[in-house]
Amino acid sequence: MTGLQDRLTPEQVEEFGRELDALRQRIVDDLGEEDLEYIRKIIKTQRALEVTGRGLLFAGFLPPAWLAGVAALSAAKILDNMEIGHNVMHGQYDWTRIPELSSQRFEWDTVAPAENWRHSHNYIHHTYTNIVDKDRDVGYGILRMDPAQKWHPYYLGNPVYATLLALLFQWGVMLHDLEVERVVKGERTWAENVPVLRRIVRKASRQIGKDYVLFPLLTGPLAPLTLLGNASANLVRNLWAFSIIFCGHFPADVESFTEEETENESRGQWYLRQILGSANITGGPLFHILSGNLSHQIEHHLFPDLPARRYPQIADEVREICERYGLPYNTGPLRKQLWSVAKKIARLALPGKPAAPATVDPERQLRAA
Repeated sequence: MTGLQDRLTPEQVEEFGRELDALRQRIVDDLGEEDLEYIRKIIKTQRALEVTGRGLLFAGFLPPAWLAGVAALSAAKILDNMEIGHNVMHGQYDWTRIPELSSQRFEWDTVAPAENWRHSHNYIHHTYTNIVDKDRDVGYGILRMDPAQKWHPYYLGNPVYATLLALLFQWGVMLHDLEVERVVKGERTWAENVPVLRRIVRKASRQIGKDYVLFPLLTGPLAPLTLLGNASANLVRNLWAFSIIFCGHFPADVESFTEEETENESRGQWYLRQILGSANITGGPLFHILSGNLSHQIEHHLFPDLPARRYPQIADEVREICERYGLPYNTGPLRKQLWSVAKKIARLALPGKPAAPATVDPERQLRAA
């Protein structure tokens, strides 16, 4: 937990906000055919990978074909969830007015219904980023991911819960929308969950029917191998999505906040919270595409409705702005960020006092003034 209000002077915060607003507006003014062509190419690639993967599973009696089919289908599911579904549902392509790119109409290849996810992620998470007891993505209701979360013996299982969540990530995201922890506390009733649950049952039934009934049956005697291949592709997608998302939110030095210190925050203060509460992952162009450009989580939290392909283009400028204002820009390779997350999960399984608030470097603050 950090002293958010002590990071910058009020004047610096407002100027900081204006700089980021100007950066965002410059990108908005530049949106056009290249952005549309990019997402169309990604969608075309995703569909080709899915057709290829499912086709190869028809030859699943040959181990190389089965492995190639699983690899292609895994890549298709990753692209569908990360670079297409997540970003389209953020409204990043609503400006095109193309129905299939509408944030309100898109549905993705996962058991979590899009309508439920848009509320829990687009609204709750991106509004209350890293505000303990407001942002339900802090621990997903099952993990202790911040020292400000009161310790309970239940959290001794933190590493086990995290492992299960990684393996079953799409199911964890699906159940997340039920807000079971709030029901247990009496803050929400099961009756309020009925519409959410109906959407979950409807969507999960379709996904189970597609991956574990229809496509396996289409391959006849190879049905068990096809079912295993589909399950393997879902597992790969789950592990990848968990790793990218947790590395963007929970490495060491990513900060959390209280409701009190974020009350009535200005636009500049909101930007400040996004930077302090996020982390990036370094990598090459293909890595960024497969991560849905959530490897640029800082830029995504700042500008969630800008096309994600733009994040690498503005990352250096965002970093330079942070340096001028004496603010951290948390980034590192996947292995470093993942190890940092793993250590935090293990450490917070045990009781302990919250870390001391981060100190402000007076010289850096003066340079930013």
